[in-house]
Amino acid sequence: MKIALFAVIALVARIAGASAQTTLHYASGLGASDARAGAELGFNMADVGDLASLNALPQGMKGLIWLGIKGGATTEFQNKVKPFIGNAKVFGFYLWDEPDPTGRYGELITPSSLKEQSDWIHQNVPGAKTFIVLMNMGSSNARPDYKNTYNPANTGIDLYGLDPYPFRTDAAASNLNDIDAAVAAAVQAGIPAGKIVPVFQAFGGGTFKTAEGGKYVVPTPKQLQALIDRWTTITPSPEFDFVYSWGNQQGDTALRDRPELQAVCKAHNTGGAALGPSRGQ
Repeated sequence: MKIALFAVIALVARIAGASAQTTLHYASGLGASDARAGAELGFNMADVGDLASLNALPQGMKGLIWLGIKGGATTEFQNKVKPFIGNAKVFGFYLWDEPDPTGRYGELITPSSLKEQSDWIHQNVPGAKTFIVLMNMGSSNARPDYKNTYNPANTGIDLYGLDPYPFRTDAAASNLNDIDAAVAAAVQAGIPAGKIVPVFQAFGGGTFKTAEGGKYVVPTPKQLQALIDRWTTITPSPEFDFVYSWGNQQGDTALRDRPELQAVCKAHNTGGAALGPSRGQ
């Protein structure tokens, strides 16, 4: 059933994206201080959290504004968003990263609270997109599950990131089929394929642990190219794509540390060719 569903998703995506390509490229942790370095690699959307950082971005670069405020459209939330109203550099608002609808793994974030926030932004910041990255509630990368979490029907959110990072040390490492499974699971959970944002893995090491108890491994250039190729097959024209991560977070190695991975990203972002097409590892 999943294989058949994925085949339909891929076919629809290829038809829809036949004449369109992604033009916005975002890297988590790429803020105002590194924006020019990122722009040289073709990144044209930055990770910012305040108005000064947004205004400091180079010409032509948009901002995805991090919020991370719980409780709905509270006064705190509204005061955070209001300074960005009318600013042409705003692409949208990153409401929460991997929100937990159960409260078992982190803060309890209800769909209704995110809907309040998304609706308030749509009403007060015309044209701005709302975005979250989904938490996989399944038992593993190979068995993803997003049912009964968040979708356009219960949150009004515009875009949903999926981050099945395949390069790991556990038993199922380096399996690009995890991407196919994640997209199929998201569609089954009520998220249209056109609202999915691909998240590319460009980090490894540090203290991060996988759900299976392993660690993440920095991809080789060939692996990163294969990852991008697989995502492009399934979601050829997302509203933007997302690299995690530009900067270091838990003692890991990230994109800014690896010029060879930067070259792959630059080729993808600018339409160049750092490597030939690669479907394998």
